[in-house]
Amino acid sequence: MFDFLRKQFVDVIDWLEAPGDLAWRVPFADREIQNGAQLTVREGQAAIFVNEGLIADVFEPGLHRLDTANMPILSNLMNWDKAFRSPFKSDVVFLSRKEQHGLKWGTAQPITVRDVEFGALRLRAFGSYSFRVNDVESFVARVVGTLGEVSVASLEPQLRAAIQAAIATALGGSRVAFLDLAANQQALSDRIRGEVDKAFAQWGIECLSFYVESISLPDAVQAHLDKGSSMRVLGDLGDYTRFQAAEAIEAAASQDGGSIAGIGAGVAAATALGGAMAQGLGTTAPGLAGAPTEDPVAMIEKLHKLVTLGALSQEEFDAKKAELLARIR
Repeated sequence: MFDFLRKQFVDVIDWLEAPGDLAWRVPFADREIQNGAQLTVREGQAAIFVNEGLIADVFEPGLHRLDTANMPILSNLMNWDKAFRSPFKSDVVFLSRKEQHGLKWGTAQPITVRDVEFGALRLRAFGSYSFRVNDVESFVARVVGTLGEVSVASLEPQLRAAIQAAIATALGGSRVAFLDLAANQQALSDRIRGEVDKAFAQWGIECLSFYVESISLPDAVQAHLDKGSSMRVLGDLGDYTRFQAAEAIEAAASQDGGSIAGIGAGVAAATALGGAMAQGLGTTAPGLAGAPTEDPVAMIEKLHKLVTLGALSQEEFDAKKAELLARIR
């Protein structure tokens, strides 16, 4: 009795797929398909009949009645007569042809490319992509085989490896400098998608969308690039030195009522800063050795005016005056 129940003919065949499902082989468990059974293929699906390892009939979305009239390939393989009414056995594989979207990709290891401006660079990148099963026969032959089911999760490692190889090909053949990649990101995404689509085609898969969300350099290289950017932002170092000197004088003048000693310290600091930067450029900063020496008598007159204005004490003036007079004796 139980053997009889187990072998009851299958007369309704359908598949309610879950998110992430790509293929499912109907587990008949030695049951037979009734001739004239109903096959329901939902939108975004396809049903493939496999006979002795060979793909026979393919059914697109719709409600189908299984008989010799609408199964010509399988009927021919089984040498059925048009009047044949007996049940038959065959593997039935359902495929999801919906777009599988929201998938992430990334380079597990940096990819070495030859940049037109910096030479050899090691780049990391990540983004998102989507795909769908396009060629059902290639997908069944190359991916499904004898498996009972195939999911996106089981296929992703293979797809990511193909993406990484495609990225290396696309970036290696690109003449766009790294610094210009951000401005050409959409064009780069389209270029890589073309290479990815070629790689996916061997499995009967079509890449529908591909986005490059970020391309980055190793941390050490990025740090040097940031330093170079900082130097370019500073612009003319002579102007920068004068600006720093003015800032130092203003800061010193604001301390303790702006004493002449504070101003002198500020000027000294600014002069030292200017000298250090000028030496790095191979030039001589204003006020350093090599600049013209001012007339001591004229300097005494200027210092006397500072005494009159109250910016210099009489003691400081007398000490500086003695020093200047000593130069002309």
